[in-house]
Amino acid sequence: MFNFNQISFGYNKRTGNLFQDFSLELNAGNVYGLLGKNGAGKSTLIYLMTGLLTPQEGEVTMDGVNVRRRLPQTMSDIFLVPEEFELPRLSIKQYVSINSPFYPRFSMEDMQRYLDIFEMGSDMDLKLHSLSMGQKKKVFMAFAFATNTRALIMDEPTNGLDIPSKSQFRKLVTTGMNDDKLMLISTHQVRDISDILDHVTIIDQSRVLLNTSFADVMSKIAFRPLKEGDQPLFVLQSPFGPLGAIRAQEGEETKVDLEMLFNAALQNPEAINQLFTTQK
Repeated sequence: MFNFNQISFGYNKRTGNLFQDFSLELNAGNVYGLLGKNGAGKSTLIYLMTGLLTPQEGEVTMDGVNVRRRLPQTMSDIFLVPEEFELPRLSIKQYVSINSPFYPRFSMEDMQRYLDIFEMGSDMDLKLHSLSMGQKKKVFMAFAFATNTRALIMDEPTNGLDIPSKSQFRKLVTTGMNDDKLMLISTHQVRDISDILDHVTIIDQSRVLLNTSFADVMSKIAFRPLKEGDQPLFVLQSPFGPLGAIRAQEGEETKVDLEMLFNAALQNPEAINQLFTTQK
C-alpha cells in the first residue's frame, strides 16, 4: 500500500538529513506500531507519508501514486490524527456536515457507534469548544474512524486519555479494522497499544531496525525471566529478578513485550537484523 522509495529528507543544511536513502514498505491488513527514540523521525515519516512534506530525493507512494501530488482520490483515502490539533467552535453535527463530504465512505452510523464506544452519548449538538481535551480527542478519533479511509495514521493517539478511555480506544481499533485497511500508530506509550498491534516497525532515522509481524517476533524472541546459560538481547531488572529478551528455543512462544523488544533493537541492532533476516 505505502512505499518509501529511497527517500532523503532534512529540515535544513545545518542539521543535515534526517533520512538518507530510506526505504520501507507498509501493507494493508495490518495495525502497525511505529516506534523510535525522540528525534528518530517518526512524526516526519508520518508527514512524508501523508504528503505534507516533500522528500529532497525519492518518493512516497500509496498504491503506486506519489502522495505529494495530493490527488483527491488519494487524500480521500488517508486520514491523519496528529498528536496536537484544534477543533473549530462548531457543534459535532456541524463539524461532520462540513468535513464528511471529503470522505466518500464516511458513515454517520459508524460515527455514532464509535462515539458510543467512547461513552460520548448521542447529542450531536454538543459544542466542540465546550469539551475537555480528552473529549475532543474522542470526538475527533470517532470521526477519523468513521471516514473509513483505507489508511488511518495516528500520532500519539492515547495522549490525554484516561485509563478507561485507553481501553475504549483499543476497542475502537479492533472494531474499525479490516483486511483492506492500514492503521499506523506512532507512540511512546507502548503499553497502551501492544495488545492491538499485529506488526511492529522500529526506526532510527535512516535505519529500519525492525519491520516484522508479531507472529514473527513470537517465533524468534522469548520474553521471560532469565535462566542460566541465556544470552539475552536485552535485560530488564524487575522486582522479581532479571527479565530478558532472548532468542526463542524451538517451540518456545511468549507474549511480546514491546518495550523490551524496542530496547533490544536499539541496543543490539546487528543481532536483531541478523535474527530477522535469517530463516530458521
